[in-house]
Amino acid sequence: MGSAILKIRNLYAGYKDGGWVLKGINLDIYKNKITAIMGPSGCGKSTFIRCINRMHEVVDGARIRGEIYLDDRSIFGMHPIIVRRKIGMVFQRPNPFPTMSIYDNVIAGYILNGIKLKREEKDHIVEDALKKVFLWDEVKDKLHVKGTFLSGGQQQRLCIARSLAMGPEVLLLDEPTSALDPKATRVIEDLLEELKKDFTIIIVTHNASQAARISDYTAFFYLGELVEYEETERIFTVPKHPKTQEYLSGKFG
Repeated sequence: MGSAILKIRNLYAGYKDGGWVLKGINLDIYKNKITAIMGPSGCGKSTFIRCINRMHEVVDGARIRGEIYLDDRSIFGMHPIIVRRKIGMVFQRPNPFPTMSIYDNVIAGYILNGIKLKREEKDHIVEDALKKVFLWDEVKDKLHVKGTFLSGGQQQRLCIARSLAMGPEVLLLDEPTSALDPKATRVIEDLLEELKKDFTIIIVTHNASQAARISDYTAFFYLGELVEYEETERIFTVPKHPKTQEYLSGKFG
């Protein structure tokens, strides 16, 4: 199984007026693996990953209970900015900052947090992050063009580069290919398989075949509870829980 980089213990999350969205989640996320979070719409998948980088609690009326440890340190004892540097996030729709160039989009985390860098440091970070997402050769001659001029798939890779530029340990992706065509989806999937050599990846997907293709572990969520968590191959071939079986056979989604 390898070592757990993230340990989630008895996690509850929800809103003051709407009860709990997540109920008693216990889960270990393993280092340098891809973990897929799978389940029907509204089962708490996005809330779960937003708890992991402390974005859930930013919402008005949000509440959270339980513990999340990164490298055996409670994330709730760290400053949220530090947590978000260590645990990067990529959203469903590509969202490069529209007024920024490709170059500035990559180092946006430094700009927004007021972290001063020398020109050569910036150049190195930008080139390194863009190479990691296979984008450097496509954009190196137009780094000062706005990021929004890129195709959807390129924009999503730019958003991944923006997260990687901060040097995270963990990368969270919330349905990162749902707005992309099959070809761009394939590029992102290949990219994630490459990135897991250096990063731990958690991907929320409603696409069971995507989870089967790229993840090492799969967690199946249903109605805010963790129903089953196993190595991906096992969960897809011999699921233990009837609800998992029903979901994988397409009875609900």
